[in-house]
Amino acid sequence: PPVVSPPGPNRPPPTAVTRIPVSRGLGPRSLQVSPIVSNVSSFCPMQAEAQEGILRASSKETSLKIREYCIIFNAQWMPLPSTLTNATNYQLQDLTSTVLCNSSDVPAEGIKDKLVVVMRGNCTFIEKARVAVGNQAKALLIASNTGLIPPSGNTSEYDQLQIPVALISYADVVSMKKVLGNQISATLYSPPVPSMDYSILIIFFIAVGTVALGSYWSGIEEPESESLSPESRSKTRRGSKNEDTANILTPITVLFFVIIVIVMIVLLYFFYKWLVYVVIAIFSVASTISLFNCLWALVRRIPYCKCSFMCSNRRIEVRLVVLALFCVSLAAVWVVFRNNDRWIWILHDCLGVAFCLNFLKTLKMPHFKSCVILLVLLLIYDVFFVFITPLFTPNHESIMVEVATGSGSGSGEKLPVVIRVPRLVPSVATLCGIPFSVLGFGDIIVPGLLVAYCRRFDVETNGYSIYFILCTIAYAAGMMLTFVVLIVMKMAQPALLYLVPCTLITCTITAIARKELRIFWTGSVYEMMTPVDAASEETTAALIEPVSENPSEI
Repeated sequence: PPVVSPPGPNRPPPTAVTRIPVSRGLGPRSLQVSPIVSNVSSFCPMQAEAQEGILRASSKETSLKIREYCIIFNAQWMPLPSTLTNATNYQLQDLTSTVLCNSSDVPAEGIKDKLVVVMRGNCTFIEKARVAVGNQAKALLIASNTGLIPPSGNTSEYDQLQIPVALISYADVVSMKKVLGNQISATLYSPPVPSMDYSILIIFFIAVGTVALGSYWSGIEEPESESLSPESRSKTRRGSKNEDTANILTPITVLFFVIIVIVMIVLLYFFYKWLVYVVIAIFSVASTISLFNCLWALVRRIPYCKCSFMCSNRRIEVRLVVLALFCVSLAAVWVVFRNNDRWIWILHDCLGVAFCLNFLKTLKMPHFKSCVILLVLLLIYDVFFVFITPLFTPNHESIMVEVATGSGSGSGEKLPVVIRVPRLVPSVATLCGIPFSVLGFGDIIVPGLLVAYCRRFDVETNGYSIYFILCTIAYAAGMMLTFVVLIVMKMAQPALLYLVPCTLITCTITAIARKELRIFWTGSVYEMMTPVDAASEETTAALIEPVSENPSEI
């Protein structure tokens, strides 16, 4: 889905677009180890307002040993201070051998003025907190083996909570004791997440670079045609156009394409846990072919290492086979490790960029009219599935969010349809998971098809790349506007809402200023005049044929 996700988790409940869910509390994570942030998703069964916090633990034996761990708390209960200077330091007492459901679970020495850690289970969070308050504990941590969810309960019982209550991973508790020993002091606080993260700048350069490079590539002739004579090049170009007819999006094809996109997202909404594997399989195959095409376009220009062998009466270059095996191997690595968020995002982005480049090179828009129809329809589709569908879905969450995150499937699989870059600024969110700033492939491909059309129009009309350069700048401006709104609104945005007007308006104004709107709307001179050109060439060929010396044959 063509969406862009915000860089941080401090945003309203999800009424807009894409977030990458991550597992929480499944292993020890400290600020020194975890590189990136996570999103607080709506996993609350009883209107729990979840927030992420930090448990800062230090050893009493040596002040040099300090570790920070992720905690999840309910802001409606007892809020945590936002800064470390305003937080209170407690002595931590490990009672993970009990569940603290009644006073009999309290040890003989008591838990007065302690930060108590108990196991989750057997009773509600509020019942545990009630026992802790009754025994004069200062704070309560509930260790969970099954992932972190926000503490919840009946709102009428909230006033009984007089101490901070939070969840922590049991694995983090074990790691804490192993690193810091048994004499531990700890502080609970929840600092705000920075609105700006440098990861969106990386996404910006990836998106603009991919659109510019893919569009420029779409207007470059193949090396074989460059070495041919003008007559042979004309025939080759005409044959190439006939072969590419199936790859041209006419207005009718655009309508079918948009209908297929709508049907696909609806099917994914209802059958996500099955269809996600179909999408993963399609992406792995398509990205392999795309990566091969991109690399082969470079390798074929190298005049060395052209060893070949015969196979079925055909000569095959060795470097072509090696390149194919290399691309298949990379795709196989991605399939196997696709859920390892710590490093696989690099390979995923490389395959995604190759997919977008090959898409822009292969699929062609015949005229500006098709571009307008495609971009406007997908803009309406994007806004509808982001902002309108929450009004009638059972959980009041947009279909786009459900599909993009797979939050309702329980499979843990994510659709490989986004460029994603981890957050670079350490924060509480980076401590609690592996979050990403993300941009959907559609936000690159859909406007990129217009930029690619501008590039080919310039080539065919000798326009000195005016349309291509201005449309690329307009795309970059639209992307910058998207990120500005993202930071200001602190909620995910459908990028096409800003990219489509910027690119379409720029192209239209440019065509009007150059007095080429009619040609630009209906297609370049070359595309419009192909049948006439063919007839002209046939006439020319007839005129230059040798004249027969036999008058009776004239």
